[in-house]
Amino acid sequence: MKNLAIKIICTLFIISIMLVGCVDYDTGEYDERVEELRLLAEQGNIDAQVDLAEIYMLYGDNAQVVYWYRRAAEQGYAMAQYNLGVYYESGLRGVAQDYEQAVYWYRKAAEQGFAMAQSNLGLMYFQGNGVIQNYEQAVHWLKSAAEQDEPAAQNNIGWMYHNGWGVEQSYEQAAYWYRKAIAQGNLRAQANLAALPAQYR
Repeated sequence: MKNLAIKIICTLFIISIMLVGCVDYDTGEYDERVEELRLLAEQGNIDAQVDLAEIYMLYGDNAQVVYWYRRAAEQGYAMAQYNLGVYYESGLRGVAQDYEQAVYWYRKAAEQGFAMAQSNLGLMYFQGNGVIQNYEQAVHWLKSAAEQDEPAAQNNIGWMYHNGWGVEQSYEQAAYWYRKAIAQGNLRAQANLAALPAQYR
């Protein structure tokens, strides 16, 4: 109950700073509320750490975004681990691009079942970024994500079946996964399905 109450307080604060007039910047109300969250975050409260990262994201303070997501990630919070992976893969938020660090954080989240991290880790194995290229591992992680209805992974596992990379080549399986992705609005899967032999479209 205590954690739920803290989460509700954090969520209401984020909503308030996104709505015009709900926080009085001139009186220092904003700073006071951020400080309240910071105290909770420093005590190790993951919800407060994540909410601080999101608040600082709104105001473009990349160093604080990365700092608080890292604090949450180090406590095992999968979404924060995934976000760090994205930052390291792409060199975002002032983080130097580092594929090995991206793989490290994606794997942490992927092993907890976080679908988008599984999808991205699969692509790292497919491309050989930060790891030795391994199509079988790419298939493993992409399929794990695809089975959780992650549309990019569904398209990409379809592409693996389409070309026989890491799996036995199968237009039927490719079409199956492309259609799953298309049902969720993935435009690339539409193009890939159209590239299959006519009897499989």
